[in-house]
Amino acid sequence: MSRIGKMPVAIPAGVKINVTPESFTVEGPKGKLTQSYLPEVEIKIDGGVAQVSRKSETKVAKSLHGLYRKLLFNLVEGVSKGFSKTLLISGVGYRAELKGKSLLLNLGYSNQMEYIVPDGITIVLEGQTKIQVSGIDKVQVGQVSAEIRSIRPPEPYKGKGIKYDTEVIRRKVGKSGIK
Repeated sequence: MSRIGKMPVAIPAGVKINVTPESFTVEGPKGKLTQSYLPEVEIKIDGGVAQVSRKSETKVAKSLHGLYRKLLFNLVEGVSKGFSKTLLISGVGYRAELKGKSLLLNLGYSNQMEYIVPDGITIVLEGQTKIQVSGIDKVQVGQVSAEIRSIRPPEPYKGKGIKYDTEVIRRKVGKSGIK
């Protein structure tokens, strides 16, 4: 039995789950999210908990059991609390600026880089070097954060670039200069 799949998903107050044969919809105070699922698993809601179980013991059903439980958990977490990631910009002259629905980044290139913020994502700047990406969909928050980071990933010699706040950059030593 899947260790993750057999755990029940607690449904907080104000969150409503609607299950159809091919998808489940989670609606809460922050919004509404829908996820489709395959018929190898089944989702039951009893009171304040949701339980994901598999219909057979095939390899495919076993692999999908924990996956759909975690996806359901992420949707419930997203519509009730939301998700966020923090990016840090380091480097001399590197900075970010928010104008309407676009994030303008000065990252040492000859031109200013522009990132259009998709719907469902909120970007907040704390100063000019700290970017807070938040939203209700965990996948979308992670994807937007990865796209912003990929504009100028951190380099190992001086650590300049955009990095996650929890990321540790392995630094390399440069040339020694000894003849």
